[in-house]
Amino acid sequence: MYEKLYINNLFFLLLGIIAVVYVFAFFFPFVMWVAHAGLLLLVLITCIDVFILFRVKNGVRSNRILPEKLSNGDENFTKIDLRNNYPFTIKAKIIDEVPFQFQLRNFEIHKDIKPYGNTLFEYPILPKERGEYQFGNLNIYVRSPLGLVAKRYKTQDGQMVPSYPSFIHLRKYELMAMQNEFLLGGIKKIRKIGHTMEFEQIREYVTGDDIRSINWKATGKQNRLMINQYQEERAQRVYMLIDKGRTMKMPFNGLSLLDYSINASMALAHIILKKQDRAGVMTFSKKMENTVAAELKAGQIKKIAEALYNINTNFYESDFSRLYTDLRRKVTQRSLILLFTNFETLDALKRQLPYLRGIAKSHLLVIVFFKNAEVMKMMDHKNAQKTQDVYDQIIAEKFEYEKKLIRQELQKYGIYSVYTLPENLSIEVINKYLEIKARGIL
Repeated sequence: MYEKLYINNLFFLLLGIIAVVYVFAFFFPFVMWVAHAGLLLLVLITCIDVFILFRVKNGVRSNRILPEKLSNGDENFTKIDLRNNYPFTIKAKIIDEVPFQFQLRNFEIHKDIKPYGNTLFEYPILPKERGEYQFGNLNIYVRSPLGLVAKRYKTQDGQMVPSYPSFIHLRKYELMAMQNEFLLGGIKKIRKIGHTMEFEQIREYVTGDDIRSINWKATGKQNRLMINQYQEERAQRVYMLIDKGRTMKMPFNGLSLLDYSINASMALAHIILKKQDRAGVMTFSKKMENTVAAELKAGQIKKIAEALYNINTNFYESDFSRLYTDLRRKVTQRSLILLFTNFETLDALKRQLPYLRGIAKSHLLVIVFFKNAEVMKMMDHKNAQKTQDVYDQIIAEKFEYEKKLIRQELQKYGIYSVYTLPENLSIEVINKYLEIKARGIL
């Protein structure tokens, strides 16, 4: 712990007043004794203030409590525990040297702590980049009730905490997925279709069972209604393919499309594993990287998080021909492929369409791409009066029409798609996965 003395503004204010009195003393000599007395009193009180602050060794004990890891794009909390070892109430100013990524230049917290008391408080931080976040010193400036000087306690130099893809909401998504139900502008319930599931056992019929599943042969033998019980097909392979090309650098609410894709992949992987399917992940641009094979085993979600937590866009044009070649070599069994990328024009899609069609011949391919939030706002101009607003609205509608043509082109070749705002991405891709499971088309 490092300690240092600081002079407070109150001291300089009083010293300035005394200086003004000395100036008046040149014109009114009888005031000189007031100035001398004031200066002597200020020095005496300052010495007393220094003494009561420094006579107690380790007058303040502090501890910064950081989470084991940060959840990117979510509100995380840092806790600070302070202990006052002085016999009087102190006024503490806490300046925590937070990582430069947060750009908090005037960050300080003020607390009054009672004699021999403890205080535990927390403040929120919102990481918008994955990677390592380095915390600096924790500085505590302590003032006595006199308030003329302050004593600085500097502790906890250099703490690092990694920021991983969003994991805070995984439990919420899990509970919703177990009910096959997601909320997005109302209730959207995934309905199971037919019997595209594995047979599990024959059991006695109970009220509410689907009468289409009655096993009449077993019913005749047992002389009571018996029914076939089914379970969802398990151990199916699901891969999330994330484009690291330049189109994924587009920002939205502080996060890039790449960040949203990674967060959605983490949430989806958690649901896939809870549904007893195999989750895997790959990233690509010029070549395929960060590969985690689709498995159903303990620690899989951690492996996926480790693979994704520190990747960035590389500003290249993504090579879909290389993706097609690598995918044929690495994924030999039919799988569900969710490809996170972004196409702004129909021409951009058509350049890559032969490779996407090649992937769709061997796998169930879902292309996940994004609505442009700014374009959607421009389209919402109602009764536009200004010429510029009319032009903006027409251009926005042209862009949105291009997106519609992209979806139609994909549908023509049997390729599924998810077209969504970045903020709704996690829910939309999980809904699509549950829909595919319910329809049994994998």
